[in-house]
Order: sequence, then C-alpha cells, then structure tokens
Amino acid sequence: MKNLKTLLLIAVFTLGVGGVANAQKLGHIDFEKLVAAMPATNSLKADMEKLGKTYQDEITGMEKKLEDTRKKYIAESKSQTDETNAKRAQEMQQEGLKIEQARRFAYQDMQKKQADELQPIIEKAQKAIEEVAAAKGITYVFDASPGKGLLVKKGEDIYNAVKAKLGF
Repeated sequence: MKNLKTLLLIAVFTLGVGGVANAQKLGHIDFEKLVAAMPATNSLKADMEKLGKTYQDEITGMEKKLEDTRKKYIAESKSQTDETNAKRAQEMQQEGLKIEQARRFAYQDMQKKQADELQPIIEKAQKAIEEVAAAKGITYVFDASPGKGLLVKKGEDIYNAVKAKLGF
C-alpha cells in the first residue's frame, strides 16, 4: 500500500510537471497598427487620396456647369415659353441625377479599389505574424487592436518582430 501511494504521488507529480512544460505560449499584436504602418498601406492611402481628388474635381466641374446653366436658364426664363422652361427644368433635373449617380459610382469604385488592394496587404501581414509566431514557438496570437476585447496582455508582444520580418 505504501508503495502504491508513493507510485501514485510520483505519477501525479510527473503529470503535473509535464502539464506545466506543455503550457501554451501566447502572443499579441495590434493588427490594425501593423497594417497601418506598412509601406504598402501608406502607398494605398496616397493612391486613394489621388483618386478621390480626381473624382471630386470631376463632380465639382459637373456641379459648376450645372449651376452656370441654371443661372443662364433663370435669366432667360422670362423670354422663353412655358414649354421651353419646362424642358429646361427637366434637363436640369436630369443633370442633377447624373451628378448624384457620379457620386455613387465614385464612392463604390473607391470602396472596391480599397478592398481589393488592402486584401493582399492584410494577407502579407497575417503570413508574417504566422512565421514570427512559429519561429518564437507561440501557439496563439491575439489581436490587441483597440476594441478587439483583449483584456490582459500577458503574452509576448510580437509587433516589432513582425515589423522586422516585413522589413520596415
């Protein structure tokens, strides 16, 4: 019986130490901060600003042209027939709709372009995180971005290691 207790005590102690040795290594990274700091993201931001300015200039030009036409039509309205004025009003309304359509198209195009070009950047960041985690023996990496729900940051912060892996 005494040998059984000793054997049982040794087994529990061995399993307990083995469980501690197999503890999972945790890490965390502010993923949003990483993606925002990547050179490709800065390049994308500059491209998006340029595209936005181009669309804005086009739409502003359309609005100016519409306003000039509106002023002209108002000035000429007293010398025109009711039928001509009605046609002009309808024309103005159609031009206004074209401007709204151009705004919607610009917004949708910019959203699509940003999503399409951001996806490879995100994938590159995720791959680098996976490689750094594997190299450091980290089993789980949590996103420490604000609002992601990470309450305790006791694992290793791998932000600088991932930045180095990405080369910036």
